[in-house]
Amino acid sequence: MAHEVVELRVHGVSGTSAEELLDHPVVIRVAGDDNAGFYRPRPGFGTSDRPDGFAVEAYRWGALTAGAAARTLSLLFLLPFMLVNLADWARPATGGTGRPVGALCRLLAATLTAAFVLSVAGLTVDLVGWQCVSYRPCLRGRGYLSWLAVFPLGPRLALLALVPIAALRLLWWLGKRSARMFEAFSTAGGQDRTSGGEDRIDLPGFWNDALVVQRLRAIHLAIGLGMLAALLLGAQIHLRPTAVAYVLYVLAWLLLVAGVVLLCLPARIPSEGPGRGPVDMRGIRTLRWAAGGLTVLTLVYTAVPLEPEPPHGGFPGYGGSLTALVAVQAGLLVALVVTTMRQRHHGDSSWLSGLATPVLAAAAVAAGYGFSAALVYRVADFLDRGDIPNRFRPTPPGAPPLEPPVTYRWAVLAGLTTVLVVAATMLWRIAATRRRRRRLADEIVRHDFPDPPPEALTRRTDVRETVARSALAEQVGPVFVTFLVVSLLGTAAVALDLFGIGPTWLSEQSAHIDGFVTRDLPLLTDVGIYVIGLVALGILVIALFSYRSEETRRTVAVIWDLGTFWPRTVHPFAPPCYAERAVPELVKRIMTLTSRGSVILSGHSHGSVLAAAALLQLPAEVLPRVALLTHGSPLHRLYAQLCPAYFGDRVLTEVGDRIGWRWVNLWRDTDPIGGPVFSAHRPGQPPRVRGPAGTVDRRMRDPRAVTVPPDDTVPPPIERHWPYHTDPTYEAAVRELAGRLDPDLRSPSRR
Repeated sequence: MAHEVVELRVHGVSGTSAEELLDHPVVIRVAGDDNAGFYRPRPGFGTSDRPDGFAVEAYRWGALTAGAAARTLSLLFLLPFMLVNLADWARPATGGTGRPVGALCRLLAATLTAAFVLSVAGLTVDLVGWQCVSYRPCLRGRGYLSWLAVFPLGPRLALLALVPIAALRLLWWLGKRSARMFEAFSTAGGQDRTSGGEDRIDLPGFWNDALVVQRLRAIHLAIGLGMLAALLLGAQIHLRPTAVAYVLYVLAWLLLVAGVVLLCLPARIPSEGPGRGPVDMRGIRTLRWAAGGLTVLTLVYTAVPLEPEPPHGGFPGYGGSLTALVAVQAGLLVALVVTTMRQRHHGDSSWLSGLATPVLAAAAVAAGYGFSAALVYRVADFLDRGDIPNRFRPTPPGAPPLEPPVTYRWAVLAGLTTVLVVAATMLWRIAATRRRRRRLADEIVRHDFPDPPPEALTRRTDVRETVARSALAEQVGPVFVTFLVVSLLGTAAVALDLFGIGPTWLSEQSAHIDGFVTRDLPLLTDVGIYVIGLVALGILVIALFSYRSEETRRTVAVIWDLGTFWPRTVHPFAPPCYAERAVPELVKRIMTLTSRGSVILSGHSHGSVLAAAALLQLPAEVLPRVALLTHGSPLHRLYAQLCPAYFGDRVLTEVGDRIGWRWVNLWRDTDPIGGPVFSAHRPGQPPRVRGPAGTVDRRMRDPRAVTVPPDDTVPPPIERHWPYHTDPTYEAAVRELAGRLDPDLRSPSRR
């Protein structure tokens, strides 16, 4: 078979069609399926000026990141789990192991699962089963709740405890269902997990995490059920202490301790031998059975119809459990900050100065408690028939206050404060950097379009503003650092409740102040609930309208695809990792194509990240027949800054070394996502780095002109992030790389 050079195009976010990616009206799938497939132009349709022996192929993987409805719902519901999973992958680039950061992130992820269970239990067991059912005005006219009054207190609580168990099972089902399409997709040679896999993206098996997710899923299920059992049994001990209750309570804590110990072990554990699972899987199965058995015993004991004292106040121990959990999270966040500060490089010039891990972890905690608190308070408001929940207001004799724990009130107030402070910081940062960004944009525009005619001045101003807006991403570091500080202060304040000087103490001490606790503080809490609700609604609206606006869609998709790019080695209920199929599938296809020729791997935007990850997995004998073309690439601008341990300068240099620096990167100043990988020099300027890395980056002028061409009626468009492959510079780069792969293609007779 004749030597064939294949340009393999990998699209970025937002699910570009194969026809658009190939610039061809009729395409056929040559490999893969509807979720992720390889396409080529249909033979005999259309024309091509490419030389003989030159083919173009597209890898379309957009369906792997789910459809509009699934992505929109997951973006809100699974956001905390996705953020904490991403936090581990954002660890600093160090020469040592990243296990301390990984263990802290896994422990923090477990607290999010426990917080999820407690929030659902707060809605059902506390607000409905404990407070509302015993309060006649709460049940009046509500047939869907009044039937619960038929049951004695014990059976009623046991019945309502099935709801958080069902919610936990739903998360289990979603994670297990997603694994069928995305995970456990390996290359022909098979991949095996190694103990160092947490720190090396080029190791075999990095993109095969089926066993890791299975292990974490069982541990999180045990922790969620153990937390629910401890909550129910703690209340039983408070109401009717018996030896059985104490024994079951101790067993619940032993279950939680076992889960914590297992999470402190590396996420990826060496296998016992070829084809065998991790050495602790037998222990995981035992833990799963123990969790199920303890849950059944707890529900049976809770359902014993021995009526205790009439319910009053909140569910016994519920508020204390929430406070203790937030205190644990505060300690873990502080430990993450200290560990990250010790591991990061001195003089780190990234957006977050090496603090991406604690920032993302704090965002996960804030999102989880913010949404939970808003939901719990809104349900309490509904059950209270519109009265703002406040345990200090006068209530009818014997009526429960329908007041959620003070921890949730503080979460709402802290959320309101965080939103206002971060928004103010963002506005300040935009205003403070506007003059500098416009000055730099002016220099670029004057260099690209000197002495334009008067009718082109407005167009040149538009270009300048586009360049200035595109440079905003590098200026938002202080916003994230501000968010981290405010979040740490909020969680630390709640943790002080354990020592009797936190929000609960402040509320009680302020109860005598006329109007503050009885009117002003509840109103402020209500404002916070509405603000958090608006934030949640805003996420949904942005996600839904992103499918109408191309620019918004790409911005949302960049955030979503970044979070779901990494394997689920921290939280098993995070959205599935599509790269666990995409990367091995690309590797296998490249190996197939290089068996009969050469490959120019062309990655646009996020596709360049998939391309780099695939190159790091290719065997050495294949690499001499591979070249890399990236365009609109966030490899350095986003991934090297946010995930330096996996896509930092060392790894990017290794990619270039592996393919003999047959690499061209195209970038534009107007692109808000992509940028240079090694050197931001412009044509005619010397590279800013020495060696072959300085030859990789090629700047493209955008737009091509600010005046109307003689053969057109409007000025050339400002392309920004898409498309790149329609520009003549792209075609020139393809032919250059093809020539470096196959010298015969440089002969005029082959053109």
